[in-house]
Amino acid sequence: MHTEPANEIAIDIRDVSFAYPRSGGTPLVALEHVSIQVRAGERLGILGPNGGGKSTLLKLMLGLLTPGSGEILICGRPPHEARRARRVGYVPQRVEAELAFPISAREAVLMAIELGTPPWAGRSRGSRDLASECLERVGANAFADRPVGSLSGGQLQRVMIARALGRRPRVLLMDEPTVGIDPSGQQRFGELVSRLRTELGLTIVIVSHDVRAIAAGCDRVACLSRTLHYHDAPAGLTPAVLAEVFKHDLAAVFGDVHMDAHRAAECATPAHSHTHAHGPGCPHDHSTRPHEGSAEGET
Repeated sequence: MHTEPANEIAIDIRDVSFAYPRSGGTPLVALEHVSIQVRAGERLGILGPNGGGKSTLLKLMLGLLTPGSGEILICGRPPHEARRARRVGYVPQRVEAELAFPISAREAVLMAIELGTPPWAGRSRGSRDLASECLERVGANAFADRPVGSLSGGQLQRVMIARALGRRPRVLLMDEPTVGIDPSGQQRFGELVSRLRTELGLTIVIVSHDVRAIAAGCDRVACLSRTLHYHDAPAGLTPAVLAEVFKHDLAAVFGDVHMDAHRAAECATPAHSHTHAHGPGCPHDHSTRPHEGSAEGET
């Protein structure tokens, strides 16, 4: 598989904003002025609450949506071109409808490898060998011929990663990859992600609302709630940072909180947002502050 030069920018997101149109109303803003660069071989986690814009950003990176403003390049290409050139592998969320489909894990991987090949062409020897290689790489050979619907959460996750690897990607995007997996499985997931990065030189982006998934599998983390609130190593995730990013989720349980997200004065990136939550009696005027994290259809 291809390995990018270590100093190459694999994902370049520059001042991207996006809003969903609404019939007869003001467009619903999902992302505002988001800028992130991911170097080849890095593992970036994008952490944030439901409705914070994570899924929208993922769809933009996949080329399924087009930014309202700004630009995204994947391996130097627009996302839809990078995906068509098989530069991007995608691991979706667990979907129950897919589990009911009567195919084996091996067939699921083969379908991804031969996407676009006429069904009457049959399975080539090269495709079968690549499917076996990908299944072995993720430790799924033992259950490769079992129906996907019979697999545990951790087993299915490995098959879906093998399926994405079948495209021989340079960038691997994962959407909530640890849903339905127990803590020990999450630890094994982190170990697998680290090994794939090392062996294949992959650039990996994990989108999740689960702090444990991000901490287990990533070198750096971007905290996203419509704007970029924090961008650093997982060790920099303090309770104050998490309270800022998840403040609307926390407010439903604890009421409003008052914490600085991070040392904004020390941050050299103008695109980062340095807002903070406020409690009763705060002297600041927030009457015109828009509510964040309310994008429809977000996860």
